Amino acid sequence: MSFAKLEFFNPFSRSIKDRTAFNMLSRALERGNINSAALFEASSGNTSVSLAALSNVLGIEFRAYLPKPTPKATQVLLKVLGAEVVVTDFETISPEMVEFVKEEARKAGAANLNQFENDDNFDVHYRVTAREIEEQLRSVGKKPDVLIAGIGTSGHIAGLAKYLKERHGTEVIGVIPAEGEKIPGIKRINGQKWYSRSMVDRIVEVTRKEAIEGSISVARRDGLLIGLSSGAVVKAYERVSEELDGTHVLIFPDDGFKYVEVFESYLGAKT
Repeated sequence: MSFAKLEFFNPFSRSIKDRTAFNMLSRALERGNINSAALFEASSGNTSVSLAALSNVLGIEFRAYLPKPTPKATQVLLKVLGAEVVVTDFETISPEMVEFVKEEARKAGAANLNQFENDDNFDVHYRVTAREIEEQLRSVGKKPDVLIAGIGTSGHIAGLAKYLKERHGTEVIGVIPAEGEKIPGIKRINGQKWYSRSMVDRIVEVTRKEAIEGSISVARRDGLLIGLSSGAVVKAYERVSEELDGTHVLIFPDDGFKYVEVFESYLGAKT
């Protein structure tokens, strides 16, 4: 039996990144680590949207640094939220881009939460998201035997894996783009802070085309408009599902509305 956790019900970015952004920002404020009225962050999309929304609530100026391939819809949403948008020449969020944004924040006297190294990213999924999964499955008499999730910063897959392995011995399958492919929200293994082979039992590689097709197949079968990293999780699950026993949990990080241009291009090419 399989279940999908629909993280697009989070209100600010309609994604799992609301959890990350809220925890990083609230903890930083509690510790007194935000000593300026400006916040800079590198993000491929959802974290920046969430931080832009939360910054408005708190009266903080927010600047989002985006890799070049970021969907136009994300850029427009950030501008609607009043964020300053800097589209960089980086093709993906690499360690070099993270360091670049750190330096930009230092020079401007701005705060930089740095979701790629900030343990509050991992922490919220270990303390909160994983327990939600446990409680939701318990309510229907199930336990998480298998978890399938994308790897981006590695925060959510690692936090979930640690908690669920400790309590249920859950098998964890990570999903990444195939070599040479770009899928928003997930990336190939490249020194992510929380990624550990001891917690992720297996890696499945998915192409961008497969991710798009996974999203479309769920839309047409189940009526759910899911994003590309969710579509990648679907395709990975389809590939390995016959090998899995018990109850499977798929993490769908966001919805499909930010990727309309991608879908339009794909559907146009099919006609």
